Amino acid sequence: MLRLEKRPSPSRTWQWATPVLAVVLTMIAGGIMFALLGKDPVEAIRTIFWDPLFNPQFASYSRPQLLVKAGPLILIAVGLSLGFRAGIWNIGAEGQYIMGAIFAAGVGLALYPVETRWVFPLMVVAGIFGGWLWAMIPAVLKTRFNTNEILVSLLLVYVAQNILASMSLGLLRNPEGGGFPGSRNLGQIPAMANPELIAGTGMHWGVVAAFVVVIAAYVLLQRHILGYHIKLAGQAPRAARFAGVSPAKLTVLCMGISGALAGMAGMFEVTGPAGQISIDFNTGYGFTAIIVAFLGRLNPIGILLAGLLMALTYIGGELASFMLSLPSAAIQAFQGMLLFFLLAVDLLTNYRIRLKKREIA
Repeated sequence: MLRLEKRPSPSRTWQWATPVLAVVLTMIAGGIMFALLGKDPVEAIRTIFWDPLFNPQFASYSRPQLLVKAGPLILIAVGLSLGFRAGIWNIGAEGQYIMGAIFAAGVGLALYPVETRWVFPLMVVAGIFGGWLWAMIPAVLKTRFNTNEILVSLLLVYVAQNILASMSLGLLRNPEGGGFPGSRNLGQIPAMANPELIAGTGMHWGVVAAFVVVIAAYVLLQRHILGYHIKLAGQAPRAARFAGVSPAKLTVLCMGISGALAGMAGMFEVTGPAGQISIDFNTGYGFTAIIVAFLGRLNPIGILLAGLLMALTYIGGELASFMLSLPSAAIQAFQGMLLFFLLAVDLLTNYRIRLKKREIA
C-alpha cells in the first residue's frame, strides 16, 4: 500500500525535476498514442522534436519559425505567471490576445494609407490598451462584486471570438477584397509591418519584446518590492494583508499586466506572421501559454525555455501532420499531455510517496 506524506517544505529538487520528467512521460504516452494510430512512435517523436532543428531538409524553414511561434507564447506566459504567483487566475488571455490584435489593426487601418513612422508605435499602444481593457472586465468584477475571475475571463474569450468574426466580416473587412472576410494585409503596408529584423532568423519586434519582458519580469520578481508582494500574496495571503498588500489593487495590477502583454502579443502577430485580421486569426496561443507558464515553473527564465519547447511542438506537430498524416487532434492531445503530466508529477514537489505498513489486528 502507498500513501502520500506531506513534506515540511516544497522540494526544490523536484520543482526543477518535474518539468523534465513531465516531458519524458509525455513522449512515452504520446508514443503509445501514435502507435495506436498506426504510426511508428519513434519516427513520430523524432519528427516532432528532432527534424525541425537538425534535419537539413526542414531546418532552413523550421528554425526561424521557432522564434516566430515562441514570441507570443513567452509574452503571454510571463504576464500570466505574475498573476498565478499571486493566486490570481487569468484564464482568458486568448480573448485579450484577440482584442489586442483588433485594437491595433483598427488603429492602423483607420490611418491607412498614411505612411509615417509613428503608425507602428501607435498600433503597439493600441494593442496593449486593447488587451488591458479586456482584462479589466474580470478584474473589476472580481474586486467589486467578488466574482470568479476564472469563469469571467474564460467566457470573455468567446465574446472576443465573436467580435473578431464580426470585425472580419464588417468594420475591418478589406474594401478591395472582393467580399471575402478579413482585413487588408498589414504586412504589405510598410508603416504597419512587423518584418524580420535579421533575414532568415524569424527575429521580429515581437520576439525582441518577449526577451525584454523576460528580463524585466525577472528583475521585478527578484529585486523589486512589487515582486515580493506578488510572491507573498500567493504563498501566504494572510501575511500579505498584514504586510499592507491590498488584494484588490494586486488583482487589478496583475490582471492588467497579463492583459497588456497578451494584447501586445496579438499586435505583433497581426502585423507580422498572421498579417491580417481574419476569422481564424486566433490559434490558441492564449491557452497554450498557460501550459508554458506552468512548465516554466512560473519563472521568467523557465518560461523562456518552455516557450521555445512548446514552439518546437507546434512546428514539429505541423511537420508530423504533413509527413506522417497524423491528425491535428492527435498533436493537440500530445500538447495537452504535457500539462497533464506536469500537474500530476508536480504532486511530488509537496508530497513524498511512502509504503504504508500493514496494521496488525
